[in-house]
Amino acid sequence: MDRRLVLEFVRVTESAAIACSHLVGHGEKDEADARAVGAMRDAFDRVPIRGTVVIGEGERDEAPMLYIGEQVGPGRDDLPEVDIAVDPLEGTNLCAEGRPGAMAVLAVAARGKLLNAPDTYMDKIITGPEGHGVVSLKKSPTENVNALAEAKGRKASEITVVVLERDRHEDLVVELRKAGARVYLISDGDVAPSVATCMPDSGIDMVYGTGGAPEGVLAAAALHCLGGCFKGRLNFRNEGERERAISMGMENPEMYLELDDLVRGEVIFVATGVTTGPLLKGVRRIGDRLFLQSLAMRSTTGTVRWVETSVRAGRFEMYAKKS
Repeated sequence: MDRRLVLEFVRVTESAAIACSHLVGHGEKDEADARAVGAMRDAFDRVPIRGTVVIGEGERDEAPMLYIGEQVGPGRDDLPEVDIAVDPLEGTNLCAEGRPGAMAVLAVAARGKLLNAPDTYMDKIITGPEGHGVVSLKKSPTENVNALAEAKGRKASEITVVVLERDRHEDLVVELRKAGARVYLISDGDVAPSVATCMPDSGIDMVYGTGGAPEGVLAAAALHCLGGCFKGRLNFRNEGERERAISMGMENPEMYLELDDLVRGEVIFVATGVTTGPLLKGVRRIGDRLFLQSLAMRSTTGTVRWVETSVRAGRFEMYAKKS
């Protein structure tokens, strides 16, 4: 892919972030998500690609979301054909409640290089590069904490693990704490802490537990750019989801997934902050201008760019109006 596309994709996530930022703290998560979706879809129309959404917000009958199988971009035959994973508003509850860490996210790869999976759950262990050959879903949480601590030259008590605060994780949290790890519970949005595991100054060593499969693919795209470690396995809520996975090309839907099973080849990952969190600053208005921060990465070169953008707020007043 042409490296010049990176900035085009930054504009896509920026548009989604601005659109939903006007509803931060208003308690309207569905409306905020709808605005992010609409803005992202419109922005894709200006990017010179033939894109197919393979990880989106649902199936075709759940439109107006960016659904699995949707075509985006101008679609001309002379344009590059790519697969896209999107989450126009990662952390809808975070945005609605004014909490840290909401952001607009996408990942782009050549056709056929991103896992095409249904919108289901996924068991995950995510770490920085030190986790390769060390952590595994086949090991207990205690074994994983001790193994990662040894690989990083630390004590187990110096390992910080991020876990989604869900009833299903009660036993996991108890065992992690018994192993000596510090557990950081989050209400939503596990993509940002997943990326942070690869950033030494973030203070996050591991993300553990069961979350969304779409978020898993997005996180894997970022880790592919940063050299991180990803272990996953789809966790179906019903037989229909399992059959859907098979129909989408997964011969063994219960297999343990490595990073290369989710994403391969050249990948671009982009995220723009909506609310300020551990990874990105949120959308801020100062006077008549909006200020944004984005993270853009390419796997081919390992390039990581922090993009600071300022735009006239008046250009986006349409998003401030109630629907």
